[in-house]
Formats: sequence, structure tokens, C-alpha cells
Amino acid sequence: MAFAAGGRSLEAVVLPSAVALAAGYVQLARIDEPTVERTLPPEGFVGEGGEVRLAFEGPGPGGLSPTYVADVDDALDDGLEGPAGPVRTSVGDAPATYRVGYLRRGERRFGPVTVTASDVFGLFEREAVVEAFDETLAYPACREVPARLRRSLYADDAVGASRRREEFDRLREYARGDPLRDVHWAATAKHDELVVKAFAAQTERGRVTIAGETADGREDAPGRNGAGDRATAVRREGATDRDPADALAGAAASLALALLDDGVPVDLTLPGGEVSADPGARGRRAVLELAARTGPGTVGVEEADARVVADERGARYRVGDRTLAFDEVAGAPVRAAVGGGPGGGEVGDAGGTATETDPPDGVGDETAARGGVASATGGEAAGRRDEVIGG
Repeated sequence: MAFAAGGRSLEAVVLPSAVALAAGYVQLARIDEPTVERTLPPEGFVGEGGEVRLAFEGPGPGGLSPTYVADVDDALDDGLEGPAGPVRTSVGDAPATYRVGYLRRGERRFGPVTVTASDVFGLFEREAVVEAFDETLAYPACREVPARLRRSLYADDAVGASRRREEFDRLREYARGDPLRDVHWAATAKHDELVVKAFAAQTERGRVTIAGETADGREDAPGRNGAGDRATAVRREGATDRDPADALAGAAASLALALLDDGVPVDLTLPGGEVSADPGARGRRAVLELAARTGPGTVGVEEADARVVADERGARYRVGDRTLAFDEVAGAPVRAAVGGGPGGGEVGDAGGTATETDPPDGVGDETAARGGVASATGGEAAGRRDEVIGG
């Protein structure tokens, strides 16, 4: 009798366990390995980021059947910051989403995606690696440049002309900082984007040439400054572990963007190439893309309105007979205006647009709003990220 009771108790334990094992095995054996479509946030500055969305589809037109619970891990390169662990989602039923931050400038890589499915009892796992790769571009962190420094690069007659509103010249795309009174509302309605009126006085400014390079091979070359290796050793004593190429990219892009936002065309030459940029979204994007990709090195430009030289200590502007350390004259970080949708915005911040502040040491004393880094009112700032980085 006791033996029979013990047998029934054993069956009550073993049979359900066997059923659970069989059910879990069959469940994972029936699932399809998914394909992944990744939606990335917009390109942005270092320190920004946004939401990544991973949508899963089946190998056939009917989608994934059945759906299943899985941990999703999207591999990121070392210039990106993502979630601390895999994202749990129902594959085939809902996309997986996570926040990513841009840590380093340059081309940033996503993928592959590892999908680890588990059965409903948590007894079995099945892993699939989906070879889905995407890239985005992270721009160097940019900061405000004092108005006095910017305007010292303009031709004297151009500064005067920029204050006059003469005869109408042409229509052009809106650039951040353009006054609302210049918006051509009829053309804006036709093109579904802001269009402004340009006046003759605004087209008289000449181009500003900017040449940027790292100190390797120019300032640190023995005998270049008459002091040779001794000067090099002194400089390196105060050096930090900053990447000269990163310092160069940030300082050069900051100055170029500031001039473009003032309506001044720019010719920018860096070790990674050169661009000729006009005010507007396309010009900003061209400058930022070059700065994002440039590496260390020298350039063959001997004559430039402004030269940017960077080493381990940071970047310096050379304008005429003046040398200004970028970290000492630069203002607040340039931030893109963000809307309420996914993507964009500074990591850990609600976004917004910086306002120009008084630079230290009296380099510039103006706090007037300026395109790309100036404050904008209400709807003018909201949702117009592409005005800063191009769209």
C-alpha cells in the first residue's frame, strides 16, 4: 500500500516535469530566427543620442509565428553607450527599444544583434545572432565662439553692410538665427520648410578661410620655433591625455559653425579634407561631417584668416598676431533643438538650445542670440534639429 502511494506521488512530480520539458523544447524548436530592421536616431553631437528601435520580421511574408519572449542584445562599438544589459521583449509582437548616447565622434557602428529566446517555463534557451549592421555619424562636441572673435574675421565693410537692410536679393533656406521678420511665408507654405528673404547687404561678405592641424609636424618639429626639442619637452610636461585630433575637430567645427550662423561663408581645411560651405543646413552638415571624420596631421594651407592648432593640451586659435586657447574663450556647448519624438536630444538632458554667454577675460561681451547656438522662442526652436546639423 505504501509502495503504491509512493509511486503515485512520484508520478505527480515526474509527469508534469516531463510535460514542461517537452513543451519548452517543442516551443523553442518551432520558432523562426528573425530578421531585424534597425531604426537609428538622427546624427548628432557627442553627448547627444536618442532611441534605437529594433523591429523583428520572419523569413516569410507572414511574419513571425509564433511570437516568443527573448532577450535582445544589440552590439555597439566603443564610441556608443547603450543599456547595461539585454532588452527583454516579445519578438514578433513588439519592437525592442533602447537609448543610445554618442561618446566619441566619427562613424559609429551598430550590430550584430543577439536574440536569446526562452520558453515559458525558463527551462530552455535558444540563441540566434542576426547579422544586421548599421552606421551613424557622431559630430564633435562644439561650443559657442565669442562674437568679438568671430567678427574680427569679417572684412570691415562686410560688418557694416550686415547691419543695413537694403534691396531684396533672393530667397534662401532658413538658417538658425534668422529673424522671424525675414521669413517669406508664402514660399514657406509652398516648400513645407522655412524660407527667408536675403537682402543685398547680406550677400556682400567675403569668405573666411580656416585651416586646422595637429601640432605633430608643425609646432613640435625641432627648430621650428627656434627652441627645438627643449620647447617640445616643456609643452609635453603640461600636456594631458586629450586626443589632439578630437580637440582640433571640436574647435574648428565650433568656429566654422559660428561663422555660418552669422551668414559668413567658410572654407575649412583639415587633415581629413576640405569643404567650401555656405550658410544653411547643407553648409553645416558639410562642416560637421568633415570634422567628424578628420584625423591628426598637417595641411598645406599657408595663408588662412584663422588657423586652429591642437595638441594634447587642447586647441588654440591663431588670428593675426593673437593666439587664443579654445578652452579659455569658448562658451557653452552647442546643443540642437529637439522635438518630442524619438531620437535627438542630449543624453540625460531634456535638450534645448544654448544661449551665448559672456566669454572670459573680456574676449567678447555680447550676449546677442546667434544661429545654431542662440536661444529661439517657442515653436521656432522646437523640433528643428536639422537646422543645426542639416536635414
